[in-house]
Amino acid sequence: MKGRLVRREELTAPEREAMFGLLATSFEGVTRERFAADLAEKTWALLLEDDTGLRGFSTLLLYESAPPGEEVCTVVYSGDTIVDPAAWGSAALPRCWIAAVRRLREEHPKGRLWWLLLTSGFRTYRFLPVFWRDFWPRWDAPTPPEAQARLDFLAREKLGDLYLQDRGIVRFPEPQRLRGELSEIPEGRLADPHVAFFLDRNPGWREGDELACLTEIAAENLTAAGWRMWRGGVIP
Repeated sequence: MKGRLVRREELTAPEREAMFGLLATSFEGVTRERFAADLAEKTWALLLEDDTGLRGFSTLLLYESAPPGEEVCTVVYSGDTIVDPAAWGSAALPRCWIAAVRRLREEHPKGRLWWLLLTSGFRTYRFLPVFWRDFWPRWDAPTPPEAQARLDFLAREKLGDLYLQDRGIVRFPEPQRLRGELSEIPEGRLADPHVAFFLDRNPGWREGDELACLTEIAAENLTAAGWRMWRGGVIP
C-alpha cells in the first residue's frame, strides 16, 4: 500500500464515498452526516491505496494551541481512521501517517508538536507503545501532573463537554461502535499489559467511548520501531 495526502476540499466524490464505505464496514452507527461532519472539521485526508483501491484512511487537523503556563504549541488531531482488516499485516498506516505529519509540520512549525488521539479500540491504542517512548495515559507509570493538565486542556478545548475529564473519556452523542469480530478480544491479548490497561481505563469501548491520549511527535520520542517508520515513510 502507498499513502497519499489530499486536502479535504480536493477529495473527489468517489474518494469520499469509498472512505464512507470502508468506515461503515468496520463500525456500527456510521452515518453520512457524522462522517461528513468529521471530515468537514479536518483539513487533510491520508489515503492508503493499492491496486484494488482504497484500503484505509485517516483524517487530520493541525492547529495551534496554548495550554496554560506553556508556549504556543501545534496539535495534531486525528479523526476517523480505519484500515481494512485484510490489510492489517501492513505497516503502511503508521509509516505513512508519520510521514504525512512530518510533511505537514513544515506548514505548522510553531512550538512542540502534540498528537491528541481519541481511540475506542485497543489496536489503535497499541500504536502508542510500539512507536512512541512517552505517551499518556499508560499502564506502567502515573501520568505526570503537567502532562495530565496538558491533556485535559487540549481535550476540553477540542471536545468541550464531550470530554469526561474525571474518566479521561470522550463520549459522543452518536458513537461509532466496532462491528463483529473487531469488537472481540483475541485470545491471549489480555496478557498484554497495554491492552489490559486500555480495557480497564475505557470499559465502554464497545459502546464507542474513546480514550483521550497524548504523545509528543518528536524524533527523540521515537522507539526503535518508530525510527523505522520515521526513516521509511514518503508521502507524495
